Amino acid sequence: MKKVGIIMGSDSDLPIVKKATDTLQSFGVPFEVHVYSAHRTPLEAKQFAETAKENGFGVIIAAAGMAAHLAGAIAANTTLPVIGIPCKSSNLDGIDALLSTVQMPSGIPVATVAINGAVNAALLSCQILALSDDDLAEKLLEKRRKDAEAVLAKDKEIMSRL
Repeated sequence: MKKVGIIMGSDSDLPIVKKATDTLQSFGVPFEVHVYSAHRTPLEAKQFAETAKENGFGVIIAAAGMAAHLAGAIAANTTLPVIGIPCKSSNLDGIDALLSTVQMPSGIPVATVAINGAVNAALLSCQILALSDDDLAEKLLEKRRKDAEAVLAKDKEIMSRL
């Protein structure tokens, strides 16, 4: 199975990224986590992106706040799917990061999840990898079934209380 590369612009993004790693672990998807900044370590970020495919990665998640150029910088240097997680910071509640991540020019796509949306970034990574992995696809279907059952159980509980 291909790995998921998770790049965060700062170690302060780790509490958010941890939600992605926990989700990937629950599906048995291998991953690596690195700290590379689009602005402070652009050469290292570029090298990671350029060699990601040959190093066994199938998807890259990039988490960054504020200017949040990391996902775009990674996407500019690979043809692998890149998923951006805009991270909330004290400035503008993450709207700045969301806009920086989602406003990519034509030709350099970045899939973007919600502010701090690490779980969805991990699930989207799993969905991408599941295109060529039937076991992973089945795990995703099972999660959806369990999630639906949980909602229906809550519906019954509410109905019985009212």
